[in-house]
Amino acid sequence: MSRLIATFFGAGFLRPASGTWASAITVALAVVAYQAGWALAVPVGFVVATLTGFWAVPLYLRATGGEDPSEVVIDEVAGQLLALSFTVIPLWQHGIANLATGAWPGWLGPFLLFRLFDIWKPWLVGRADRMSGPAGVMLDDLWAGLFAGIGSVALAGVYHGVVEPWLG
Repeated sequence: MSRLIATFFGAGFLRPASGTWASAITVALAVVAYQAGWALAVPVGFVVATLTGFWAVPLYLRATGGEDPSEVVIDEVAGQLLALSFTVIPLWQHGIANLATGAWPGWLGPFLLFRLFDIWKPWLVGRADRMSGPAGVMLDDLWAGLFAGIGSVALAGVYHGVVEPWLG
């Protein structure tokens, strides 16, 4: 069970760039859930992925002897869902029915910013990444998700407050 969770049901074995694959799959599932009327599945999924990740990653690392193997992607799933929650919740509250095309779309900013912060690893993301053990595996992506979520809200504010009115 810990292997299934840590690798997000095998998505971690996709190559190349298993983290990007896991993030893309997560975004696709979030869009499907949102479109089906289950917008709150995104933040609930974040909590579930985080809790199960903190359970599964230590077990998987102990079994494989790895530090942060590329197939462990539950951390990307949790971080990506956190980033998406920053746009999904307000869009849902405002009655935006289509996450795929509504609000420039609401999944693209969180996806791109999460991947940027996860790869670049600035500030707290990098500090967490340098931690040894399962906590570091999970925490760097949670920080990346938090920064991506905040960045998505800021970009949406600029777009809707400045660009959109200018475009008329």
